[in-house]
Amino acid sequence: MFPLRDENPSATLPWITRSLIVINVAVFLYELALGRALGTWMATYALIPLRVTLALQGNEPFLAPGLTFITSMFLHGGWLHLIGNMWYLWIFGDNVEDRLGHVRYLLFYLAAGLAAGALHSLVSYESRVPTVGASGAIAGVLGAYAAAYPRARVVTLIPLFPFFQVVALPALLVLGLWFGFQFLSGALSLAGAGGGVAWWAHIGGFLFGFGVMRAAIRVQRPRGWV
Repeated sequence: MFPLRDENPSATLPWITRSLIVINVAVFLYELALGRALGTWMATYALIPLRVTLALQGNEPFLAPGLTFITSMFLHGGWLHLIGNMWYLWIFGDNVEDRLGHVRYLLFYLAAGLAAGALHSLVSYESRVPTVGASGAIAGVLGAYAAAYPRARVVTLIPLFPFFQVVALPALLVLGLWFGFQFLSGALSLAGAGGGVAWWAHIGGFLFGFGVMRAAIRVQRPRGWV
């Protein structure tokens, strides 16, 4: 299934979400302009779990590989990778930003990306494969949305080949199924069937976002606090 939009208008202008989308697109266009230098760029700014492992073991300073937890969030491996991530951020980010407030939402987004990268690096600590993409941070946004707006309706495209059905489903169902697929794929990746996707980054981001939003709801802050 593929979400098309939600029926949950936000009360404030989601300027952080829109800014994040603009930044991600701008960085990707810069990647395209690098040409043959792109490989060096990715090796420098992508998250490489083995590099983090070696740094934690004291084989090199941690600062450079540590910064890749942030820089890798704004890199993408292709147009489909970029568009898919930005689409999910566009649909679900505005309401989470509305709920948390702009400043805390930005901090939350970055922290979700860090949590996602940390779990991916822990699970794949010997991997030399560069990891890029905003999906870990966006998974945090999805988890937060599921916690804050479980009954919100999400208009979803369901392929029932050769037909396509568009239905409005509860957010908890749509995002719960998304998380279930990530978890199943992550479990299979432990047996060597990962397919090159950082499933555990998605899992880590989602669980972080869900937990943080549940904690925020418990303290009963007023809507739109910053």
